[in-house]
Amino acid sequence: MTEVQTRLDGPARRAVRLEQLTIGYNVVEGIVAVAAGVAASLVSLVGFGIDSGIEVAAAAVVLHRLLAELRGGDVDEAKERRALRFIALTFFALATYVTVEGVVRLLGDEAPDTSAVGVALTGASIVVMPWLAWAKARAGRAIGSRLVIADAAETRLCAWLSVSTFAGLVAFQLFGWTWVDPVAGFVIAGFAVSEGREAWEGEIVCDDDHD
Repeated sequence: MTEVQTRLDGPARRAVRLEQLTIGYNVVEGIVAVAAGVAASLVSLVGFGIDSGIEVAAAAVVLHRLLAELRGGDVDEAKERRALRFIALTFFALATYVTVEGVVRLLGDEAPDTSAVGVALTGASIVVMPWLAWAKARAGRAIGSRLVIADAAETRLCAWLSVSTFAGLVAFQLFGWTWVDPVAGFVIAGFAVSEGREAWEGEIVCDDDHD
């Protein structure tokens, strides 16, 4: 058995698979959320879906770095930094979009539709995301990787975003409060700014040598 195969056994292999699962789930989540959000004119749901797409890009950077570390290869720090800063700018653009759209919706009289698909999707994420965060943190501790542990914290943040979006969608569906959707969008903007700052500073790919 080669050294590469040995290093990718057990907890390390689980960490890689969990990152791949994170990417796959977020791809589906993003597509469904954006489609449902556009159909219902729900700013919060569209923003939630776009955030999922950006998370895919961030997770891909993390997975690339993890595989490089486990295989003992070199990491192109400059290229990785550029990728992370592009992701950060995308998060900031998302925050701007949902904030502007939210203000327009609050000042206008256009009422969005309810979305059973959105409620089901964010409800599922409330279950999936905390489990993913727990599993990645456990795998990260098992292999001594601060990289995976840091990414688990990002996934936990996504879980809270799922909770806030779900609560907004349910409140709108039950009570018809039109202001709930843009306010939920503002919450997403706050999460996006926080995630963007972390990506800009490179915190989501920190390891023992790069705090």
